[in-house]
Amino acid sequence: MSAKNIVIAGDYFNYRIGWTTGLVYIEDSKGYNIEDISKSNVEHYEIVTEESIKSASSAISRGLLGGFLLGPVGLLAGLSAKSKGIHTLAVQFKNGKKCLIEIDDKRYKEIIKRMF
Repeated sequence: MSAKNIVIAGDYFNYRIGWTTGLVYIEDSKGYNIEDISKSNVEHYEIVTEESIKSASSAISRGLLGGFLLGPVGLLAGLSAKSKGIHTLAVQFKNGKKCLIEIDDKRYKEIIKRMF
């Protein structure tokens, strides 16, 4: 199974994740870039793993992580992508929008580079 390269929860739900050399972005239905996923636009991001869900079971962690983005239901939705080469990231943009994205290795590596 390959990554859907899509927003799976939150703001921009069902929008595609586009990629060009050096840039990963959320695109609208016509393929236009509406939000770069880069250090200049992203306030905070977190790689969603089973460990982050387990740590979110405490009230304090849930308030920081689960409430931060999409609540426990949104975070659990991200765990559906457990296959190798599929990554789930929780992203909070500087404009206040939040989303959970499922991406492939190519997009994941580019985002990590651009967030450094």
